[in-house]
Amino acid sequence: MMKKQLIMEKALELFAKQGFEATSVQQITEHCGISKGAFYLSFKSKDELIIEIIDHFMIQFTSEIDYLVRNAKDEENLLFKFYYSIFHSFQKHSDFGKILIKEQSRSFNEDFILKMRYYDRLMDKSILSMVERLYGDDKVKEIKYDLVFCIKGFMSMYSQLFLFYNVPLDLDLLSTSLVEKTNLLARHSTVPFISKGLIKVFEEPALEELTKEQIVSLMDQEIEEMEESVEKESLILLKQQLHEPTFGRAIIKGLLENIRNHPQTKWIAYLLVSFFNI
Repeated sequence: MMKKQLIMEKALELFAKQGFEATSVQQITEHCGISKGAFYLSFKSKDELIIEIIDHFMIQFTSEIDYLVRNAKDEENLLFKFYYSIFHSFQKHSDFGKILIKEQSRSFNEDFILKMRYYDRLMDKSILSMVERLYGDDKVKEIKYDLVFCIKGFMSMYSQLFLFYNVPLDLDLLSTSLVEKTNLLARHSTVPFISKGLIKVFEEPALEELTKEQIVSLMDQEIEEMEESVEKESLILLKQQLHEPTFGRAIIKGLLENIRNHPQTKWIAYLLVSFFNI
């Protein structure tokens, strides 16, 4: 295991038990069996370590959900698959799930707060897209933002049952139950609280969109580091497409699919899907 990955995994265990503030670099190095010097060769500070852990998990989390919502062919089962995927991820990465819930309510780390707001707004976009697709924008136009918050509330509160109270998790039953509740809200809610104007307030400052040049820079870094592979060749072709558009939509989708599951290119795939509007 690479030293950087070891530090992240061991630190995550301590953060889940003790929280960010209560965990020192000394405790992390002792838990890893390494020196402080070795720690600082990998991370400049504990705060940098925290941000890298968040990026590592949230990149996977948000990109998988975005892919699910964009590419679901069976809309009847989309909501079930959405909830199933969410809670399966929390179950698989329970330590991260614990710190995600605990630290968002008590952290004073500004970088952490800004980072979580960024990913939270990406998740909002995916959920809103799903809501409009499932129920029709014209039918839920007045209540769709309330629905987004209700769905996020279900995600947060029900995950606490098995993260903190050790309630046995039946993913099928939980997902089916939440689909029923969400459908009832979508079909029978008539009094909206959250308006588009209020959403604008929550979104300040505006969600930063990466420029084409910034995306190309990220691609260059990964191309340089990756070994020869289908993923690397696909990344090179997608970079060429950014500079000189020649491929059709189907080819671009195929190239994006090639890089979507590779850990080094998952986030770039997410960014390119938005850039190409696919």
